[in-house]
Amino acid sequence: MNSQTPFHAYSVEHLTTILITLALPFVLAAAVRRSAAVQRVIIAAIAAVLVVNYLTYLVFVRRVGDIEWRQMLPMQMCDWAMVVVLVAVWTANHRWFEVAYFWGLGGTLQAVLTPNLHYGFPDPRFISFFVAHGGIIVGVVFLMLTRRLRPYPLSIVRVFAWSELYFVVTLVVDEITGVNYGFLLHKPEAFSLLSLLSDSRPLYSLQMHGLALLFFSALYMPFAIVDLIRKYRSPVVHQ
Repeated sequence: MNSQTPFHAYSVEHLTTILITLALPFVLAAAVRRSAAVQRVIIAAIAAVLVVNYLTYLVFVRRVGDIEWRQMLPMQMCDWAMVVVLVAVWTANHRWFEVAYFWGLGGTLQAVLTPNLHYGFPDPRFISFFVAHGGIIVGVVFLMLTRRLRPYPLSIVRVFAWSELYFVVTLVVDEITGVNYGFLLHKPEAFSLLSLLSDSRPLYSLQMHGLALLFFSALYMPFAIVDLIRKYRSPVVHQ
């Protein structure tokens, strides 16, 4: 099935989707300020949308015959991030949140800004892609706004360890299936930061690790700055 609406980066449709993704968690957070019941409904809605969208996408791509089963495995970083976000929004557990924060914003946000996507709006694959990736971001930011969750310095270490687990498992799956899950075998077709890395596979893998640490550090930087400001603003107690 060939799309009649090819994807164009930063088109009106793309920019509108980005704007909705960024604004929606603040709108939802404002709606739950005075109602715990509304909060539970929104959490259930976020989880339902992510799960139904994922399952619907699998059914759709199988029916149109676009991809084989080996290309449908839940081995993209965003697939793992979706599972983590689902657990985090239901439990509000900090350890789950910190993984959701760095994976959700570190990887998924880049996918929203520079998507490896061939189909434009209103193709179902366009809608499914941005519902999935945007939903992850909405879930993470919603947790930050409503549960006051945040990462800490050791969060970077723990999430990097979980990322290594993803890297090893996905690399094995990539070698077996020949599918470029996580873009571990080669760069994505669409331009992204990965496009700037080396064409040498060993060096490319090493640079990906460095880029992940750079992203994690950048995502933690706002909290580090706030903590530093609070430290210097706090009154000094003289003995």
